[in-house]
Amino acid sequence: MKSVVVDLNAQYIKFIKELFPNARIIIDRFHIVQLVGRALGNARISLMKKMNDCHCREYKILKAHWRLFHKDSADLEAARSVYLRGVNEYMPQQNALDLIVKNHPQFEKVYDAYQDVFNALKEKNRERLIDVLENYRRSGQNMDTAISTLKKNMAAVLNSVEYDFSNGPVEG
Repeated sequence: MKSVVVDLNAQYIKFIKELFPNARIIIDRFHIVQLVGRALGNARISLMKKMNDCHCREYKILKAHWRLFHKDSADLEAARSVYLRGVNEYMPQQNALDLIVKNHPQFEKVYDAYQDVFNALKEKNRERLIDVLENYRRSGQNMDTAISTLKKNMAAVLNSVEYDFSNGPVEG
């Protein structure tokens, strides 16, 4: 069976199904992570806009250390303190992240969904990815749309876990 690797453009998928009805469609993993990462970023910005004090620690962490939220949670420094510019203090990365997610439950749901999808893809764990997508609870954030898109393309998304194909060389 032939395979076609695509991004999440609905028109591409429709076009491929018409041209190659027997082809296995695979959504590129990069585009899946990009989709949920963009939803996480939008939730972070939305949270920042709701904050009244742009000089508080939480706002500064959200603004200056946005990469922490996209980092694999297993790779966060949990014990060793690092200097957080913008916040102007030393603390473990995990503490900075916990300060945000524990005080903002809606953002925590989005963050957890991002981490779950990211890690399911990284581990190539089909069952975990199915579990994440099927058990996601709407949060009124952009992540709802991202998860809905992934569920709508479930077969192609699951193919991304099963096969190592990527459209990176073509896009690069």
